[in-house]
Amino acid sequence: MDFFVPSATSPQQAEAVFNSIANHVSAPEQDQRVYKLVWQHEGAECSCEIGKPLPDVFRTDETVLAIFECDDMYKICTPNRGAIKFDPIHAMKSSVSSVEYFS
Repeated sequence: MDFFVPSATSPQQAEAVFNSIANHVSAPEQDQRVYKLVWQHEGAECSCEIGKPLPDVFRTDETVLAIFECDDMYKICTPNRGAIKFDPIHAMKSSVSSVEYFS
């Protein structure tokens, strides 16, 4: 899967949006960009991927815009959780069972 950001109309815009979100959530530079993540959240297995809605456990149908690998956690960003306001969703690395990267 080639890198993209939902709603971006060009590769340049995708890069700009990705970098803006990374700056907002204080994410380090990403050697690889996460496409899909599977982890345990409050006893339930959750899966999210770029361009798809968050898992039902988060009680919103917001689209995942970016996932950042940060020290001991991943930061999952949607328009209202990390991209524009509020904090992103955190998935601790110790709870992650699978990570897929963009090619």
